Amino acid sequence: MTDTVLEKLKILAESAKYDVLCSSSGTVRHNTAGGIGNTVGGVGICHSFTADGRCVSLLKIMLTNHCIFDCAYCVNRRTNDRPRATLSVRELVDLTIEFYRRNYIEGLFLSSGIIRNPDYTMERMVRVVKDLRTTHRFNGYIHLKSIPGCSRELVEEGGLYADRMSVNLELPTEESLRRVAPDKNFESVFAPMRYIRQGMLQSQEDRRKFRHAPRFVPAGQSTQIIVGATPETDHDILRVSSALYRRPSMRRVYYSGYVPINTYDTRLPAAVGRVPLIRENRLYQADWLMRFYGFSADEIVDSATPQPRPRDRPEARLGAASPGVFPGRHQPRRLRPHRPRARYRRQVRPHDRRLPPLRQPHLRQPSAHRRGDEEGAVFHHLPRAPHRRYHPRSHPRASAPRPRPHPIAQQEGRSPSAEHRLGMISRVFPSGFSPETLILEHSRTVSV
Repeated sequence: MTDTVLEKLKILAESAKYDVLCSSSGTVRHNTAGGIGNTVGGVGICHSFTADGRCVSLLKIMLTNHCIFDCAYCVNRRTNDRPRATLSVRELVDLTIEFYRRNYIEGLFLSSGIIRNPDYTMERMVRVVKDLRTTHRFNGYIHLKSIPGCSRELVEEGGLYADRMSVNLELPTEESLRRVAPDKNFESVFAPMRYIRQGMLQSQEDRRKFRHAPRFVPAGQSTQIIVGATPETDHDILRVSSALYRRPSMRRVYYSGYVPINTYDTRLPAAVGRVPLIRENRLYQADWLMRFYGFSADEIVDSATPQPRPRDRPEARLGAASPGVFPGRHQPRRLRPHRPRARYRRQVRPHDRRLPPLRQPHLRQPSAHRRGDEEGAVFHHLPRAPHRRYHPRSHPRASAPRPRPHPIAQQEGRSPSAEHRLGMISRVFPSGFSPETLILEHSRTVSV
């Protein structure tokens, strides 16, 4: 990698960081003694997450940050005085392959400003992904941005090599788009979306007939809406997102809070400061309810209060609006059923004081010789010993059964050792012989 390409990489990666169509977070990991690799200061590398939760590193870069448009919200607008750079097709392809071979990245996120005209820019981007797939046989993930206003042929060709394509809607209403971005209109934005959707449906139909038919944008398409640059409410934004999700090809709508870069522009009346991050969070929560639970925008955000308070969660508003349908903790406090709870962690709650049910003697129990034969009946019918605190006399050895004393020793009150000896003598000698006589004779012999 030459110094010129590295300088271009820094400029174009900095220009591409405001596009949130893939989750990104830069990382810096310098080389150490005995180690291998370097992340080049984290320039251009972002992290995206797949559907199964895997983290994928992508090279997020622009083909060029030159642009003929003058959008008020864009950092790369024509009237901004900032460093400009343009990568050739060969330089971008070699840069991607070099990063991939060093295990820096697993895919490419390619966007671009508009130079000359939309078709010229889109043609160069298609050449990049085509060379990666055909010449270098690159099988990593590729996200290709479609330029608004480009031709149908270029979109169809790019969709054969990209995993996902996207067109930025930017703003929820056409009136705001014309005021803030006079070079754009909804027709130039929705036309590439329509081409992508028709290509996906045609590819699905072809693959039903032919097993090895080429796939067209298998990961679907996505778009981005800027939040806070214009006075549209959350209700307006969610209604547009709901309409986009009704199309079969739309997989995800991203919400980007406006960053006040061009504060001198008077076409941004609402851009008095950075949009609170909690507003983006609430929009993503409402988006989740629409995508996975089938709620509509009118159910999540009421038209009577089109801009809810940031502290109100969408699921809490649903529970408060329909307490009979969604009972539980998301209801207002006055509607919740009273449930006693512990003030301290170790406090015993009421349901902890409930005693276990007593055994019912009239119920049929398994017989003694069949205990344990039934599945799962090994432990249920075994009697439990009463719980007793440890005491020296309650030790198993102390509570073991003692040997039965001999009748003669029991009558005369002799010691256990004498009892044991008398018992042994009575087993050895015949029944007519008296053990007391033998003991007296033995004592006389020892005394003599």
